[in-house]
Amino acid sequence: MCKIELRNVDKVYTTGKVRYQALKGINLTISNGGVTAIVGPSGSGKSTILNMITGIDRPTVGEVIVDGTRIDTMTENELARWRGRNVGIIFQFFQLIPTLTALENAMLPMDLAHKGTPSERRRTAIKNLTMVGLGDKLNNLPSELSGGEQQRVAIARALACDPKIIIGDEPTGNLDSQTEASMFDLLKKLNDQGKTIIYVTHSKDLAARAARRITIRDGRVQENT
Repeated sequence: MCKIELRNVDKVYTTGKVRYQALKGINLTISNGGVTAIVGPSGSGKSTILNMITGIDRPTVGEVIVDGTRIDTMTENELARWRGRNVGIIFQFFQLIPTLTALENAMLPMDLAHKGTPSERRRTAIKNLTMVGLGDKLNNLPSELSGGEQQRVAIARALACDPKIIIGDEPTGNLDSQTEASMFDLLKKLNDQGKTIIYVTHSKDLAARAARRITIRDGRVQENT
């Protein structure tokens, strides 16, 4: 299981003369290896916390430590390598490459990381797509898949390098309630396999199904249950 710590984290964005503080003194530990939902109103800082955990962004003040490694002091190249090994990200709008098949999209992180041989990458991608129920859609383009199927490809892609942490940024924002429930069941299955699952959501149903809920408001942790 993977321990994630944010210690006294502030995040300030500056555009010209405008200064906006997105996070204010965040102290947060996620260590149960479970399923955690981060909730709160738009602009509260939820996605900024995800960006801290994934190393996509850095704190203005404070420390971010994942599995004993302080990631906020890494170089960009070190972060890219660390992220490729440890984090899989599922986006709200899927962000699949439209000219690549489901199989090619699911292989892409391994291709970029030069992980394994081409045949090994293909086998891993087929295994992941089969696990998410798309073993019969390997050669379909994203435009030939439903929204739920595209999201499943995105999950298979997130699993490509066998990361410890799966991050979802509004992962069901474009899905109906039935497909949302099916996707959560898949995330829970991945958690049962030992992966730490963290997602931001506006869905009350999806938040209620998480083992832990963290509420962010005005850049601060308001509730942690």
